[in-house]
Amino acid sequence: MLVFLTTVILYVFGFVFLYGVIRLGVRHGIEDVETHRAQQVRAEELAVHQDRTFARENAFLTGS
Repeated sequence: MLVFLTTVILYVFGFVFLYGVIRLGVRHGIEDVETHRAQQVRAEELAVHQDRTFARENAFLTGS
């Protein structure tokens, strides 16, 4: 009976532990995606700014 009770307790705590580990992993994954998304938006804004600056400084290349 003691073995059965110990097995049930470890089984239940194992699921609780796995739930916590999975939840932590998903949270970190979402944070990484949000960070990457913000960096991507910033890189796109910088590229647009650089393109406009280049076109302004080299108007003879754009035909304007």
